[in-house]
Amino acid sequence: MFWRKLQGKVEDRVAEDSWLIVGLGNPGAKYEATRHNVGQMALDVLADRIGGRFSPHKTGARIAEGRIRPGGAKLILAKSNGYMNTSGGPVSALAKYFGVAPERIIVLHDELDLPFDTLKLKQGGGHGGHNGLRDIAKALGTPEYLRVRIGIGRPPGQQDPADFVLKPFASSERANLAVLLEESADAAEALVDDGLLAAQQRFHGAGK
Repeated sequence: MFWRKLQGKVEDRVAEDSWLIVGLGNPGAKYEATRHNVGQMALDVLADRIGGRFSPHKTGARIAEGRIRPGGAKLILAKSNGYMNTSGGPVSALAKYFGVAPERIIVLHDELDLPFDTLKLKQGGGHGGHNGLRDIAKALGTPEYLRVRIGIGRPPGQQDPADFVLKPFASSERANLAVLLEESADAAEALVDDGLLAAQQRFHGAGK
């Protein structure tokens, strides 16, 4: 009985210290370099920083675990095994499995309504037609999770946005893509370390 109580207290502390960070995208080599998968690209940067390797999890996702630094918060990094518009099920299952509340979930995702090479951070709000965000809000029962919105820009001319997001970045953009991914990972860390307001002040400043 004593051990069970002690174990429960330890698990509670672990949950309080944990953050679930999700990179949105579609599975498979066909999609991994496309604009729609920029959230997963940024998540890979975070995984490298914490020395994590993605492995299958019973929730229908691949996860990597580690800490920002010794003694720092525990990060659970996740990529759904399914397609973008079914992201909600795995995210909800992971949140329940690890005991992570919605306000400690960070979703990295592509954002058509922001120019390329631009970041914005927010909590809650609408999905702006993004099916991945829509499905996560539905599965969690709330839109009040944190988001790192990674600007990919609007399609040129009359190109269908649905086609645009499934294309690779232009050669003129690739030089800045690596920096954008690093900054996206920085933004996720800032949300964990400093909170939303301080992170917004840092990443929404002049010229951002």
